[in-house]
Amino acid sequence: VQLQASGGGLVQAGGSLRLSCAASGRTFSNYAMGWFRQAPGKEREFVATISQSGTNTYYADSVKGRFTISRDNARNTVYLQMNSLKPEDTGVYYCAAAALMRAIIRAYDYWGQGTQVTVSS
Repeated sequence: VQLQASGGGLVQAGGSLRLSCAASGRTFSNYAMGWFRQAPGKEREFVATISQSGTNTYYADSVKGRFTISRDNARNTVYLQMNSLKPEDTGVYYCAAAALMRAIIRAYDYWGQGTQVTVSS
């Protein structure tokens, strides 16, 4: 499956952004989807994941209560609504697809190209 992330940008602390990830090539609803991020000089880390149907979600503690992952299987798209953004949320955000809903990088077989999110203080 091919993934294309978009929606990143520059925002002030406290602001919001909505990331999108459009999928193509395979049956989108067969895959759990995840969002990861990588800050400069740091390892890529888990942000959020959602099950194939969208019923179940799971978040990293650092974003819980501020970010919301959702999906629209009819549009082959997964979203990440990010509110109350902080400077430490800055990084490149990646969407990924996996057979099972997991919070670990190695569970994901397909990755998008990433979209930059910069939060200024």
